[in-house]
Amino acid sequence: MSRLLIDSCAYARFVSGDRAVLAALSVAQTVFLSVFVLGELKAGFRSGSHEMQNKKILAAFMAKPSVELLSAGEDTADFYARIWSALRKAGRPIPTNDVWIAAQAMETGSVLVTYDSHFAQVPGLRIWER
Repeated sequence: MSRLLIDSCAYARFVSGDRAVLAALSVAQTVFLSVFVLGELKAGFRSGSHEMQNKKILAAFMAKPSVELLSAGEDTADFYARIWSALRKAGRPIPTNDVWIAAQAMETGSVLVTYDSHFAQVPGLRIWER
């Protein structure tokens, strides 16, 4: 697993010391953080009582040489459209942000580190096995 994309629930588990997430991230060549995950995290920080502490922890995580922030572009939008359409046809929608996150994982050829089971509905998405 040289390229991983971490979602917000897995990031929260990383911060809390989840051994499985820590082990996976420690051997990854690249850990991608989606701009959509970043937005979810920052929104969560704003609604919590430890915003500044959480921001500092996130900044330290993002400063690691193996961590790369992903923005979205036209290729991401193409992957999003394919995933959204496939899920719609199958009658299995998932949250919009998660479609974007799946699109970025597929775009980068990454394994998605997540604890959210609904990602298994995305055809072709490689999901981390704990």
